[in-house]
Amino acid sequence: MQNEQEFSKEEGFAIIQSMINKVRNRYSEDGHLYLLWGWVVLACSVAQFILMHYFHYSRGYMVWWACWLAFIYQTVYFYKVRGRKSVRTYTDEIIKYVWIVFLINIILGGIVLGIKMGETQHNFINVFYLISYAVPIFLCGIIIRFRPLIIGGICCWLLSVMSLFISEEYQVLMISAAMIFAWIIPGYLLKKRFKKSTE
Repeated sequence: MQNEQEFSKEEGFAIIQSMINKVRNRYSEDGHLYLLWGWVVLACSVAQFILMHYFHYSRGYMVWWACWLAFIYQTVYFYKVRGRKSVRTYTDEIIKYVWIVFLINIILGGIVLGIKMGETQHNFINVFYLISYAVPIFLCGIIIRFRPLIIGGICCWLLSVMSLFISEEYQVLMISAAMIFAWIIPGYLLKKRFKKSTE
């Protein structure tokens, strides 16, 4: 009876450790969504810069409609992933709400700065986006204990400060840089870590 209890305790600790390891990697999956959004936003920001700088097209911001395609894809992706998961952890819930708050913040902030406050505020939209990008990246890095995301969030804040001293046209390139440091590089590192953890 005592051996069975000892075995149960050891088995219990092993199960708990296994669950902790799974939680650390579960949300990040293989870095797929970080790479998706990193590349989409990078492509849109570079495209807008090219349209504004080389073609002097005043509506270069229209390229950002491509993000809706990525959003639809993400919605379908989450639906499929959620269907495969039998258990949702507290960590999953925290991270979900971090991104929900980010989305609400981006939409409302964009409306206020882009429409309600007039043309003079357009120079601050990209600065606001960079500040906003930093928050979920930094928090997710803390939550899943992944330093590249933390560094990526800090990079976004630094780029937002730098953007205050350049024109709106070149601020778009700061968003491109932010995607590389905060989303794409961490995404590939997450993918590598996930692959290693499943071998």
